[in-house]
Amino acid sequence: MDAALNHNEMYRLPWTLPDNAISWLEPTSQCNLACDGCYRKNETDGHKSLEQVRKELETFKRLRKTDGVSIAGGDPLMHPQIEEIVAMVAANGDKPIINTNGLLLTPEKLRRLKKAGVKGFTFHIDSGQNRPHMKGKTEIELNELRLTYARMLADAGGISCAFNATVYENTLKDVPAILAWGREHIDIVHILVFIAYRAAPIKKGFKYMVGGSEIDMTPIAYAIDEDRKISIMSNDIIDEIRKTNPGFQPCAYLNGTERPDHFKWLVTLRIGTKEKIYGYAGPKLMEMSQSLHHLTKGSYLAYTHPRVLGRAKSMLALSGLDSGLARTSGAYLRDVVRSPLKAFQSLHMQSVMIIQPADMMPSGALSMCDGCPDITVYDDKLVWSCRMEELINFGDWIRPVPDKEPAH
Repeated sequence: MDAALNHNEMYRLPWTLPDNAISWLEPTSQCNLACDGCYRKNETDGHKSLEQVRKELETFKRLRKTDGVSIAGGDPLMHPQIEEIVAMVAANGDKPIINTNGLLLTPEKLRRLKKAGVKGFTFHIDSGQNRPHMKGKTEIELNELRLTYARMLADAGGISCAFNATVYENTLKDVPAILAWGREHIDIVHILVFIAYRAAPIKKGFKYMVGGSEIDMTPIAYAIDEDRKISIMSNDIIDEIRKTNPGFQPCAYLNGTERPDHFKWLVTLRIGTKEKIYGYAGPKLMEMSQSLHHLTKGSYLAYTHPRVLGRAKSMLALSGLDSGLARTSGAYLRDVVRSPLKAFQSLHMQSVMIIQPADMMPSGALSMCDGCPDITVYDDKLVWSCRMEELINFGDWIRPVPDKEPAH
């Protein structure tokens, strides 16, 4: 089955290199886990100084409009001055969002981070992480851990809660179950992200070049020469979801730099209660929210406050402008007619994102996310965070070049 997605029927997110919703800050490359498919080499002495962090934030301010700053790594909670870094981002006028595996997060640390100004957490939790005491746990069993963090943030209040999961060849089938869990906790889980597993394959028939010199790819943390399925596409994840959620419909996307019809980022906004999803917002709601935020705040919208997401019923007033909201409103009103007490339940909005990282074309060209939000700073320049190891090791991007020209 092929997911019936047409990019011309969705809103192309307006994000660009100098004007984006998010920027990606890496204050450390040190981590306390070794995740399958990680894009960064774990450095035991990888903490940046506050002065280095300040300089990178200044580079963002100089070169890039942004709404939120994803504080990543490594794992940023390992940085001994993480509270000061969060405060620096907040003082800069941006929303600090911490990307973490959660191992070092405690209620007390969360209180300190909230006081410093943190606006959200994105927890990376999946079965490819080799977590202590959780080896061999399935994606479904890991929902218990996800819920622990969601409840911790809900108790603190006012903090966006997101979960990332890398989708491997053996966990693709589990995506619908994670989505079902997310619906059951739609009041405290605000964003679910599924990232198709990717690595840099060392393929026979290609030379790997930096400038005019051939290089050895093995120092790159994300290079592999094993035979693994790394071709999971966004459409494959959509297909899997629609086996149990046939109406699942993304409303916005980012395309690939080499393929405008590849879905590098797919964004779905679903509306419902803990018991039922009534429908999905259409492209016009996303367009209105991005355009209005840019008009009033000067940047595109990244993370929405949980309070707003809990008032999805008021968004149905825009049904006349958005076809997806119109269908959702109709399904909701029919349910209220059958069970009037449901009119007193809160409706929540929850984002579901699907990310398809870099793809290698038959020619060797790499198709990146066009308008990538996860741009970071290296050597005072804006660069792709997912490929920064190439700059660290070789000083420039690697180019796969076929040994011979492909047949036309």
